[in-house]
Amino acid sequence: MSELERSLLKRLRDRDERAFRELVANHRDRVFNITYRMLGNRHEAEDVAQEVFITVFKTIETFREESKFSTWLYRVAVNHCKNRIKYLARRHDRDKDELDEAAHGGNSGSNGAIGSAVPRSPDDALAGMQMEEVLRQAINDLDEEQRTVIILRDVEELSIEEICAITDMPDGTVKSRLHRARLALRKKLQRHGISQESGDS
Repeated sequence: MSELERSLLKRLRDRDERAFRELVANHRDRVFNITYRMLGNRHEAEDVAQEVFITVFKTIETFREESKFSTWLYRVAVNHCKNRIKYLARRHDRDKDELDEAAHGGNSGSNGAIGSAVPRSPDDALAGMQMEEVLRQAINDLDEEQRTVIILRDVEELSIEEICAITDMPDGTVKSRLHRARLALRKKLQRHGISQESGDS
């Protein structure tokens, strides 16, 4: 850890608000990228990213400097994302139940926002979406654990060792989930006529 970073941490522990602004400026883009990739929604990602920095500021004294500060920060971000995913899933189930009750015996002309947004064919997919959007949706469709490891490894390009520290998973578990995530992602992309070059490292 650099002396500059140690100084910033000391000022954060002293509740220096200028240090908080520096923290946000230094890490805003990476944290937002993680939250956006994890959640797949810009508004939710912005809210969670803000919560991450507030949490870090409030709990900075719990950081023991046994790992890189960025590793601890990303761990906070991933945990906040997982909590938000669980919350959104519960809210979605509740809203779906309410919609089912309202639609019972009534108009069934709509398949819902998600279903209606799915293109009818690969040609429509390629014509109607940019590759970034296709990739974002494909990642978003992965289960939570697969999404986490593929974002940290293939998007953020963190090492397996860092991912183990962030997720609290052993090396073998991270590698096996990463392998399964890449296979699942490749299949999803192939449905849109997009090939994915990926190694196993």
